Amino acid sequence: MALKIFKPYTQGTRSRVDLVRDAITADKPEKSLTSGRLRKAGRGAGGRISVRHQGGGHKRKYREIDFKRNKHGIPGTVKSIEYDPYRSADIALIAYADGEKRYIIAPKGLTVGQKIMSGENALPTVGNALPLSAIPVGFTVHNIELQLGRGGQLVRSAGAGALVAAKEGDYVTIRLPSSELRRINGKCYATIGIVGNEDRMNTKLGKAGRNRWRGVRPTVRGMAMNPVDHPLGGGEGAGKGHHPVTPWGQPCRGYKTRNKRKTSSRFIISRRKK
Repeated sequence: MALKIFKPYTQGTRSRVDLVRDAITADKPEKSLTSGRLRKAGRGAGGRISVRHQGGGHKRKYREIDFKRNKHGIPGTVKSIEYDPYRSADIALIAYADGEKRYIIAPKGLTVGQKIMSGENALPTVGNALPLSAIPVGFTVHNIELQLGRGGQLVRSAGAGALVAAKEGDYVTIRLPSSELRRINGKCYATIGIVGNEDRMNTKLGKAGRNRWRGVRPTVRGMAMNPVDHPLGGGEGAGKGHHPVTPWGQPCRGYKTRNKRKTSSRFIISRRKK
């Protein structure tokens, strides 16, 4: 997709950069694959805020996405490329030969009318889902499973792609977008190609109101608060000299919070670079 730079007719358009959504081919989603979702505005069962900076925003319908890609051996045809308000990537509506319809994350290069398939015997072409053991080394993949049959959990955002780096025994080494090298069982499925809509990272909202439409409420800096409200609050002037911490006192910006005894750490060959 190309980028559209707005002329400064208003203060809101002065710095706005948006996408020209020429790849979108349908305005309304497939009704059978959509559902409502209860909005909680970041509040828990007790009604108190447990996740800050959430609330409001435009009403949205949730699209059921097929992350498992478990219709093995049944060919499908891409019917449309659509926008999804719940994710950065676009989604593709697939009509399978048995009459069922499903949404998948749309990889770069997927076009309307293209045939796709999942399974061990599928060709390693864009949009097809195969076990990692059946994907040649050097291919780029996305929507990667961590546990067999659970569905893709890794590499699902716009423009993301992971590299099949090596194969050894029952495991395949994947280089993730964070540069982390991780071993994953070769029976787990992944989809060929990188996720589309890669130009989304170059967009600019232009005004705070557009963030409110997305359900994002304002963020107040800790150093702008009073001492009773934040560990960094209070003081005269800029208040330098504090180590960056969260509102609850935990160090941040480089402080590692991963559990050293986490069982999945044995599958990580090298951690991501700083």
